[in-house]
Amino acid sequence: MIRVLLADDQSLVRAGFRALLDAQPDIEVAGEAADGEEALRRVRELGPDVVLMDIRMPLLDGLAATRRITSDPALADVKVVVLTTFEVDEYVFEAIRAGASGFLVKDTEPDELLRAVRAVVEGDALLSPGVTRRLIAEFAARSKQPAAADALARLTEREREVMALVGIGLSNEEIARRLVVSPLTAKTHVSRTMVKLGARDRAQLVVLAYESGLVRPGWLG
Repeated sequence: MIRVLLADDQSLVRAGFRALLDAQPDIEVAGEAADGEEALRRVRELGPDVVLMDIRMPLLDGLAATRRITSDPALADVKVVVLTTFEVDEYVFEAIRAGASGFLVKDTEPDELLRAVRAVVEGDALLSPGVTRRLIAEFAARSKQPAAADALARLTEREREVMALVGIGLSNEEIARRLVVSPLTAKTHVSRTMVKLGARDRAQLVVLAYESGLVRPGWLG
């Protein structure tokens, strides 16, 4: 059973998400929070698998709450999906940098939301339903804290190649076809790359691909 915490200052939004999620046989809503401070408390109390985090909330915004959750070793297994009202949100990329496993616009289709919850629990990144790859590239291009390119020195040539393909948004299956290897081999390369770079998940690996200069905005494959 996947346990989800809903963090949004609008009770109607929370009610809608709860109705959808609780209707699924493999998902349950573990709790709710109306602001960032409450979200932090509830995460520590309940230990959910996934937090659906509104980015604009009182007391503590979703970005700050996400950063605190992902920086706490005791909450390492908690995945955060940031919710935004608009497709173009200046905080989305910073949320991914802060450790969010992905983002969704609030008017996304119900099946996309369900797919998102299940995907992040499996360790996949949810990078752009409703938001284009080009938008991610734009956020990456204006990152405020660029990472050192020498981080890539830890990777093999194949791992760099795989990381670049992750960076332009390809799935494991697409990477496998591009490199003419099995999906399992592609997944193994992605996993090893994440471990070597200390990436929390695939979303963080995409950020590092841009910040290190391995992928440039506009290289959309």
